[in-house]
Amino acid sequence: MNHDDSADGLRCLVTGATGYIGGRLVPELLAAGHRVRCLARSPGKLRDHPWAEEVEVVRGDVTDADSVAAAMRDVDVVYYLVHALGSGGDFEETDRRAARVLGERAKAAGVRRIVYLGGLTPAGVPGDRLSPHLRSRAEVGRILLASGVPTAVLRAAVIIGSGSVSFEMLRYLTERLPVMVTPSWVRTRIQPIAVRDVLRLLVGCARLPDDVNRCFDIGGPDILTYRDMMIRYARVAGLPRRLIVPVPVLTPGLSSHWVGLVTPVPASIARPLTESLRHEVVCHEHDIAGYVPEPPGHPLRFDEAVRLALRRVREAAVSTRWSSAAVPGAPSEPLPTDPDWAGGSLYTDRREAVVDAPVSALWRVIEGVGGEHGWYSFPLAWSLRGWLDRLVGGVGLRRGRRDAERLRVGDSLDFWRVEEIEPGRLLRLRAEMRLPGLAWLEMRAEPDGDGRSRYRQRALFHPRGLLGHVYWWGVSPFHAVVFGGMARNIARAAARQPKPPTH
Repeated sequence: MNHDDSADGLRCLVTGATGYIGGRLVPELLAAGHRVRCLARSPGKLRDHPWAEEVEVVRGDVTDADSVAAAMRDVDVVYYLVHALGSGGDFEETDRRAARVLGERAKAAGVRRIVYLGGLTPAGVPGDRLSPHLRSRAEVGRILLASGVPTAVLRAAVIIGSGSVSFEMLRYLTERLPVMVTPSWVRTRIQPIAVRDVLRLLVGCARLPDDVNRCFDIGGPDILTYRDMMIRYARVAGLPRRLIVPVPVLTPGLSSHWVGLVTPVPASIARPLTESLRHEVVCHEHDIAGYVPEPPGHPLRFDEAVRLALRRVREAAVSTRWSSAAVPGAPSEPLPTDPDWAGGSLYTDRREAVVDAPVSALWRVIEGVGGEHGWYSFPLAWSLRGWLDRLVGGVGLRRGRRDAERLRVGDSLDFWRVEEIEPGRLLRLRAEMRLPGLAWLEMRAEPDGDGRSRYRQRALFHPRGLLGHVYWWGVSPFHAVVFGGMARNIARAAARQPKPPTH
């Protein structure tokens, strides 16, 4: 970056680009015409993002004054999106030290604005009565506001979007427990906000007037209890109504262990968040709308925000979050830097085999699966599954296939549908049998040298509700026979394919 005021857009530094909000903010800033530099302790984590070639990435840590000073050279706006929650040790002290370093270095570098995403705090509650998480967020905001650099502190409660820790807790609790004995904090009022609205406001704050140095409460149009959010999530996700029984004896400490048992969210993150849920977090002003205009339909309502998050996860489940394919840039979609536990549960059965035949022979077998050729393993099990599917009103195996040799996207294939095909390389099928969740079967052919090839197979299942988890674990003992046999027999069938003539 060079300090050229004649160029369009602002020069933005994003700290925390490997995090949930940071990774989604970068493409929004680029789309708005700004130039972006990312400060990251591990720059390699950003290389799989589709925007990686469009930004400057520098190595550094927000607690290291020298690396922060170097990253701020020629920068107009700094986005401070890091916190030490879940890192172990005294996260409040770490956050305090990092905020001071950032404020001091920004002032020295002549930065025009700092934008910080903090937590919404309840009015009238003294700092010593706040949870450590909210107390630390509030303190960081005060430090930055006092830095001498105009600062906008956006204070949000629960952010609704796949990958948000608060949303993932809500997702897992609701999907895994049809009957919940819950802590008293399920009655706490909360004003959630969609991740799309958070990003819109963050981008808009880059051009706030220079005399704006203050906090802004940001939230969606709905004020709900945590219980309300679980019930409405279940309705949007198509789950049966949840029975929720609050129990006052579950303290924040005990409830964090309860969350740890039910969800894969790490206890080091779940505990401070559940402790914060005892506080009512509702916006007390909406002044940000006077500075950043609201487009039609925004801010999004809770149900629509959940619907977007779930739709994006389902559409992207195979092609993004759980594979190495390029990641689309919509805010609700999963990103490569999201933690493994984000995005909902996904069960995977992986198989592979070395094939004594070229890729072309292996591909002929892959493209010929189903119909009269069958599924290359335990025919009785496949027939029984098809019969059971028809018994409950599904399509069963009776559809067969359109063409005995060729497939194309959209073809029905027994009780599957061709979702993606890359000739000679990839066949991905989406299950259309009756299931308590979403399922895919993926088959790949890859060269392995010396005229051989490698067959890779994945069966993936995205469960819906407790029944989905029970279903997977109920059928998983048979996977070695069904899916393992399928991989072995496809490899053998490929090896028996006629060899191409040699000249």
